[in-house]
Amino acid sequence: MTEMLFTSDVIEVDDAIQAIELYAERGWTDGLPIVPPTEPLVARFVETLNTAPDTVLGVEPTKGAVITAEKAAINAVMAGCRPEYMPVLAAAIDAITAPEFGLHGISVSTMGAAVLLIVNGPIAGELGMNSGVSIFGPGNRANASIGRAIRLIIINVLGTRAGDLDKATVGHPGKYAWCVAENEELSPWEPVHVTRGQPAGGNAVTVAAGLGPFQVGQHHDDSPERILDAFVDSLFAMGPLMKEVLIVLCPEHLEHFRDAGWEKGQVGEYLHGNARRSVSDWAAAGRPVPEAETGGPELVSALDSPGSLITVVAGGGGGAWSQIVPTWTHGARSAVVTKPISA
Repeated sequence: MTEMLFTSDVIEVDDAIQAIELYAERGWTDGLPIVPPTEPLVARFVETLNTAPDTVLGVEPTKGAVITAEKAAINAVMAGCRPEYMPVLAAAIDAITAPEFGLHGISVSTMGAAVLLIVNGPIAGELGMNSGVSIFGPGNRANASIGRAIRLIIINVLGTRAGDLDKATVGHPGKYAWCVAENEELSPWEPVHVTRGQPAGGNAVTVAAGLGPFQVGQHHDDSPERILDAFVDSLFAMGPLMKEVLIVLCPEHLEHFRDAGWEKGQVGEYLHGNARRSVSDWAAAGRPVPEAETGGPELVSALDSPGSLITVVAGGGGGAWSQIVPTWTHGARSAVVTKPISA
């Protein structure tokens, strides 16, 4: 292993327990115990990227906080990652520091959005990521630790801690760790990263400023239209003309779309055309239509356009439960971003 020059402070402790307690006392954790980032471990993680410790992986545009390979590796070790997860983490850092993602606003807003990562490509299988049963639940090391590493970077490099700069009114559990893989083998459609302009067969990560998800069940009808009708009320909850929303279709629901011969784009087209309310009904629900839109049609959709819906295929094979994940995109405050993974 080539000797590496690190710039982070070295802290001498007696044992791992003392390190865990010290990190907690200094506010360097998410409230859970961490893996002590020893210099040999950090060096192994940086080496995986085949770069120098001071290589800049991303710069948060508002505060100018610099995320180097060294800082990313320290937080990856703390989160419980394996070294081979680093290419995914590096791509995610590139994505969350893109100006259009608006990381600072996401991190400090009272709305409490969390960074959701969706991994596509062969690397998801190589790392053993979960795209199936309990897709948003615990139990998978890669999903949990990669998502947690992003949160620790937000805490420790950006300095955005709950109760300090992070002013989320209630937040949600995705602010601990929120990282999944899409089930590309199951899907009859092109995967998320291809829809968003990345090459088929390549590796990519998509990041979204996800708000609290809505789980939607439709167990009594095999019609794609009736299945999607079950999602309408969930879309109404966030207001009109949302610019980007994720729908996560489970295998049982997906099978009905496959049998009916639906294309991926039809999902967005149907919901854009049918998740509509009158301007007065939106206002009565406390979700007024922006003034610029009130001179238009009387019925206004929850989605800004059919392309506002980002369709993801994931989840377990038992149970007709899918999910809507709204994003922090009202007023174009944040855009979903997709970046390639160099592995």
